[in-house]
Amino acid sequence: MQKYVCDVCGYVYDPAVGDPDNGIEPGTAFEDIPEDWACPLCDVSKDMFSETDE
Repeated sequence: MQKYVCDVCGYVYDPAVGDPDNGIEPGTAFEDIPEDWACPLCDVSKDMFSETDE
């Protein structure tokens, strides 16, 4: 699955890891994260993330 990076702080969302501290289970594709989810480091919205090859 594709990883996504926060354009503001550089946090990388890895679907294999998810964001369990914020209710996103491992294996959750970025597209399937609720629209109200925010970056766990800087609190910006999903639309501030870009695909990455990292």
